[in-house]
Order: sequence, then C-alpha cells, then structure tokens
Amino acid sequence: MVALLVLSAPATAQTSKDRARAIAGAPATTPQRLTLTDIPVPTGKPTALFDGHSLKGWAPWLGYADPSITYKSDPSTPPIGTSRDTSGDFAVRSVDGAPAIWVKGKTWGSLVNQADLRDYHLRLQFKWGAKTWAPRVTLPRNNGLLYHTHGAAGEVFGTWRPSVEFEIMTGSTGMVVAVGGKLRGRTSVTFDPSLVEPHLRFRVGGREIDIVNGTPTWNVEAATDAERPIGEWNTLDLYVVGDRAVHVVNGVPVAEVHDLATIAPDGTRRPLTHGHIQLQSEGAETWFRAITVEPIKTLPKIVVRDK
Repeated sequence: MVALLVLSAPATAQTSKDRARAIAGAPATTPQRLTLTDIPVPTGKPTALFDGHSLKGWAPWLGYADPSITYKSDPSTPPIGTSRDTSGDFAVRSVDGAPAIWVKGKTWGSLVNQADLRDYHLRLQFKWGAKTWAPRVTLPRNNGLLYHTHGAAGEVFGTWRPSVEFEIMTGSTGMVVAVGGKLRGRTSVTFDPSLVEPHLRFRVGGREIDIVNGTPTWNVEAATDAERPIGEWNTLDLYVVGDRAVHVVNGVPVAEVHDLATIAPDGTRRPLTHGHIQLQSEGAETWFRAITVEPIKTLPKIVVRDK
C-alpha cells in the first residue's frame, strides 16, 4: 500500500531517497550479523547440472547485438536469439586445472537449464574472468543466477525469460531482483542511503515490501557483501521450497524472499513454485562450475546473531 501511494505522487515531489524512506522507514542504525540454522537434510541424491564435458541440458539465448539498446521500450532490431552459433559466447573450457562453463559476457543473454526444478538446494561456484564489455566496462561486474524461470525465450527485454534473480554482481551478490513485469516476491527491507536507487537493503524484521520490476521496489540489496575478491571462486547456495527462497553467499545468508508469484491476465496473483534456472551473460566474463541440485522439503532459517 505504501509503495502504491508513493507511485501515485508527482514525479518531482520526491527524490529516490525520499521514496525509499517512505517505503522502508528511517535507516537502520546498525548492520545485522546473520547466520543460517536448521539447514535441511536432502531427501534424495544430488544431481549434477553440469557434466564437466559439454553444455548438454543447457539452451543458449542471446539478446541484442548492441546490448546498450536492451532496456529501450521498442528496439529497432530483433534479438539474436538462436540465429547464430553461440560457441563463442558460451563454452566448456578448462580453468584452474578443471572444466567450467565459460560465459564471455559481451553479448547479453543466458544459458537456460532444461530441468524444471521445485523444492531444491542448488549449489554452484563462480568466479569473474578478466574481461568486461560495453556498456558496463566501468560498472560493477554483472551476471546472475535466475530461478523459477518460465515464459518465452527473450520475453524480458528480448534477452531473458521471466524469473527471480539471485544477483551476481560485484558488491551486490545475493541481491533479489524481479526479472519481468509480471513477477512478484515479498521480503523485508531497510532504507540504506549509501546504496544506489532504490536504496533498499534486506533486513530481518524490516518493513515488508513487494518486489515489482519498474517501480521503486524493483530490487532489494543483499544484507551484506560476502563475495570474495575478483579472481577467487565463490560458492552460492540457493534454497527453494514452493514460493519461498533463501540466498546464501560463501556460507553467509544475505536475503530471503517469499510469496513468489506471477500476475495473471485477470490481475490475480498466482504462486510461483517451480521453473528452470538461467545463467546470465550481462557484460562480464564469468566462470561457473560444480553446479548441483538436491531435493529438500524445508528451508533453512536466517537468524540474527548476538553481538
């Protein structure tokens, strides 16, 4: 309700920080130290989503030849899609003495895994490569693990399918992003004026908001930056049960989202409980390896540690 009132105000009446304060209240005075408890016991054997030899089980899709037009409302050219060979964009190569999925990052797009997943713990490792590309050469390195993927290829900005994003971005890994205008998810936040717009950070016990693309609640920053230095491997754990998920970076819980849903043509909210995963390509060379998924029935809990 607060977010709707903010959106109805004149554009010149508030700054982005004014809007964030109206949505989330005064900034928190102290950061939270979070830990994970009640880690679920797998109910079955793990499955490798990367066989270490090929991209079997993964489908590539590429957006526009010029990524700078991605967010235009009506680009003048169609996306590349699958109309060209993508072996120069996605491949299996050796790094640090072992095979990994290589994502060049120059042309934006994704690799979509063909497995329709629900109620799972997914773990993968990633690290940044050396290259970054326009239009993000001087911006933080950017990629993403997208889950509960559904809909048509290229449905979102001609480049991605609708999904929830476990952001992979320097300084923001674990951020929650709504990919697509008809996706929703609720979480709790605080106003953090040190962040870029929309200035919202995940906080246990904070104000609950609905994450809606294209609005002042389109993403929620991770509780803390738990990423390792560029060039080192990071471990991501994604726990998903039904319409709820927990994001963990290098063993540190950084976000939680619940009531994931899609908005139907009649405007009703429909729970989003399963889908595919996507590995993004969005301007930075990235390596992925050790991608496994195992079934679970419960989620771990994020708790605030005592000082």
